[in-house]
Amino acid sequence: MFNIGDTIIYSSHGLCQIDAISEKTFSGVTKTYYVLHPLNNEKLEISTPVDNKTISTLMAKEEAEEILNLFTQPGIEWIEKGNQRSQGYSLIAKKGDRKEIATVVNSLLVKKNELENGGKKFPEQDRKLLISMQSILFSELALSLNTTTEAISDKIAHLLDIDEEVIVINE
Repeated sequence: MFNIGDTIIYSSHGLCQIDAISEKTFSGVTKTYYVLHPLNNEKLEISTPVDNKTISTLMAKEEAEEILNLFTQPGIEWIEKGNQRSQGYSLIAKKGDRKEIATVVNSLLVKKNELENGGKKFPEQDRKLLISMQSILFSELALSLNTTTEAISDKIAHLLDIDEEVIVINE
C-alpha cells in the first residue's frame, strides 16, 4: 500500500500524487480508496480503490536507463491497417509494461518522422495515442532520471536520429 504524499503512476493519468486515503461506500460496499491528483493537473481529483491494478510505482533510475536504451533498437513491428494498429498499440498501453510502451513510442515517432519528412500527414489516431503514451513515459523517465521532459525528448530524438520537432512535448 502507498502512503499520502507518494508519487505513483496511475493508468492513463500518468504521474499522480496521493493526497489522502479514505474509506468510501458505493452501492453498499465499503472500500479503501486513494484520493489523488495528476501532477500536471492540480485541480483534478481522482478516487481509486487501493487494490486497483493500474497503479504502479515509479521506475528506478536503472530501469529508466534501460528504457532509454530501447530507443537505440528497432521499435515494435508496424501494423499497416490503422484500426488494427490502434487497437494493438492501445492494448499495450493499457497493460502498462513500460518497455513495451517504449517500443510502441519508438515506432510511432520513427513513422511520424518518416511521414512528415515525406510531406505526408501522420494519422490522427496515431498522433493521439503517441501523445498520450509519450507524455506519461517521458514524464516518468524525467522524474526517475532527475531531469526534464524536454531533456528526455532531446535525448530520444538524438537516439532515434529524428527531427526534434517530431516529438510534441505539451499539447
